[in-house]
Amino acid sequence: MNEERTLIQRTDVETGVPARRTVVDETVRRSPSGAEVARRIVVFVFGIVQLLIVLRVVLLLVNADRSNALVRAIYDVSAVLVAPFEGILRTNAISAGGSVLDGSALVALIGWTILELVIIAGIGIARREP
Repeated sequence: MNEERTLIQRTDVETGVPARRTVVDETVRRSPSGAEVARRIVVFVFGIVQLLIVLRVVLLLVNADRSNALVRAIYDVSAVLVAPFEGILRTNAISAGGSVLDGSALVALIGWTILELVIIAGIGIARREP
């Protein structure tokens, strides 16, 4: 909450003597609009989605141990997010040794980012603010 205090000094036009002192006490509340809150929530949710997909790509590239509970959880959650984008490319993954470059995950990252931008643009259109 931002508070502003203003002291207004008035002078008599003819004599130049201060007429009287007036103190105006005003409280101004500044909070984000509903559209701005919605935009922040969308950015946060899609940020988590993008983070999970990037973690999946990195873990597959470094050939992380799938028996680790954290690695397995990231793979399981991100598999749900990547699934709608599987099959878009002819090759879903490129393997070299133990490392895997998951093409579907990269397409999913681009797809989710485009969806985020479309939703944010829709929120921007619906805003009533100038």
